[in-house]
Amino acid sequence: MGMNENVAKPLDRLLDLLADDMAAVSTLLDRRMVSAHAPRIPEVTAHIIGAGGKRLRPVLTVAAARLFGYEGTHHQLLAATVEFIHTATLLHDDVVDESKQRRNRPTANLLWDNKSSVLVGDYLFSRSFQLMVETGSMRVMEILANASATIAEGEVLQLTAAQDLKTDEAIYLQVVRGKTAALFSAATEVGAVIAGAPEDHIRAMFAYGDALGIAFQIVDDLLDYGGVSETIGKNTGDDFRERKLTLPVIKAIAKASPEERAFWVRTIEKGDQREGDLEEALRIMQAHGALEAARLDALSWSAKARAALAPLPPSELRDMLADLADFVTARVA
Repeated sequence: MGMNENVAKPLDRLLDLLADDMAAVSTLLDRRMVSAHAPRIPEVTAHIIGAGGKRLRPVLTVAAARLFGYEGTHHQLLAATVEFIHTATLLHDDVVDESKQRRNRPTANLLWDNKSSVLVGDYLFSRSFQLMVETGSMRVMEILANASATIAEGEVLQLTAAQDLKTDEAIYLQVVRGKTAALFSAATEVGAVIAGAPEDHIRAMFAYGDALGIAFQIVDDLLDYGGVSETIGKNTGDDFRERKLTLPVIKAIAKASPEERAFWVRTIEKGDQREGDLEEALRIMQAHGALEAARLDALSWSAKARAALAPLPPSELRDMLADLADFVTARVA
């Protein structure tokens, strides 16, 4: 997903402040994605890790550990773990969604094949478990193992919920907590745990990551419809074409007239999409204020993320994480 300058600023400040840690994480990723027996593994992994993602999740782990004065190196192992889990899920997602592009580059499943993407994803999952074991912390392993299970559950739930008009906001939140927020909250929580932070501060970091992840995903869903304006760009409506029930659509369906409901049944449930349907979907969402309502939800989660940090001792890092929460929603503010 593209990030404009606004979102980049606090993230860039974090990356600058934590540059040494992040360089060590990059080295770890490079070293651990090599396989002596299967050269395709580093090829596929380098393609997706090299695509220049913002490394948002690993930087959250490093920041959380440093926030509590951690001086060791285990946070780097955990940051690499989080990035490998994320990369594994991207490889699997692109196969499930039959995606052709990610970050403006062809997806691995397009360049190689579905089998390679699935198996390399499995390999990276396994690698992530090897990395977390090296920390020797049972608690960290429990958090990340639980997050991995939650991510998989969220993906499976999305399969069944995606084209079912009965999917409501509660199910949507469950899907988002699974597929996106679970890794954000695990990333921030393990950073605090490895640093030996007090329990209430560990809970605060979990709450921060959870709310940040939810805000992040709602913004993503909104931008798929061109944000709050009714403009149609080249990638506008991918979720609509893939018949995904995201928050703006769920909000519009909740207020649908019988005619509108018939439209959603045809386009989303039955997948019978015609010329002009995307424009009609946008018109209906606009008419019911669904995009605006989703935007307010994103801002509310971003405010929750910022508020979660309030009990922590003041520091430059804490302020940067608070700014990050605001900037995640700046693209739709």
